[in-house]
Amino acid sequence: MKFTWNKESDEKTTLKKFLKNKGVSHRTLSSLKKGNGKVLVDGKKRSLSIEVGKGKITLILPPEKSNENVKMSKESLDIIYEDSNWLVVDKPPLLSSVPGPSNRIDTLVNRVKFHLWQQKSKDLVPHVITRLDRDTSGLVLVAKHHFAQGLINKQVEEHSIDKRYLAVVEGIIAEKHGIIDKPLGPRENGIGQMVTDTGKIAKTEYWVREYLGDKATLVECKLHTGRTHQIRAHFSSINHALIGDELYGGRLDWGLERQALHAYQLAYVDPFTQEEKLFKSEMPKDLENLIVRLKN
Repeated sequence: MKFTWNKESDEKTTLKKFLKNKGVSHRTLSSLKKGNGKVLVDGKKRSLSIEVGKGKITLILPPEKSNENVKMSKESLDIIYEDSNWLVVDKPPLLSSVPGPSNRIDTLVNRVKFHLWQQKSKDLVPHVITRLDRDTSGLVLVAKHHFAQGLINKQVEEHSIDKRYLAVVEGIIAEKHGIIDKPLGPRENGIGQMVTDTGKIAKTEYWVREYLGDKATLVECKLHTGRTHQIRAHFSSINHALIGDELYGGRLDWGLERQALHAYQLAYVDPFTQEEKLFKSEMPKDLENLIVRLKN
């Protein structure tokens, strides 16, 4: 991997400070010190401690070692956007984001790895930035290499990646707009999350999109924090569980095989170009059909 910046200012600064200001992670800088990669100034290799003025600075990093235990899957991949650093993928429901004990052969990561291999990429380690539950459909941001992951980590930590969801919840939510601000922690049995005073801060903002007869409500949700099962646990805590969400007490008799949750919009700032990116995904058929049934 090769990344180049033109330093326009004559003001002296160390290479290390320059790269840190560009978002290069401490982990990457430590790896460079150990000889894993190199930095060039106007085509000549330099140490991180030297001071530089105006010039062309190039960072060269070796490819990340691929995990042979993560196999490739030739199953389909719905790509919404792609460039040399990022993939935005529309994940179908009932597909895990990353390999785990229940599925190590065909997950989103397995499919992306095959896609990268087809492109003859030297980096075959996809990094899922906005992971979704297996049963949740919608947009997922994937970094094609570890340097991209490192650059966007600040946005992840600051929760500045704007993730919007559509959810169908039981009952009628009277308030057209609200914020569920309740801490979440693991349940006593270790399966799922629950509201608890000892949990981590969790905040979900919502807007009522539509009342589906007198049975359910279609809501738009925005995550201000990124806790496991946050939307599912929060709406269950206010007695409006997601339809189809067995783990959190949602009704299972409306013909849906998973929780009614779809990541329909994703917005972030590309740390390489500083461009704002915005993507949207259409409502999947199973949720469209559910809404039709609820209205009738």
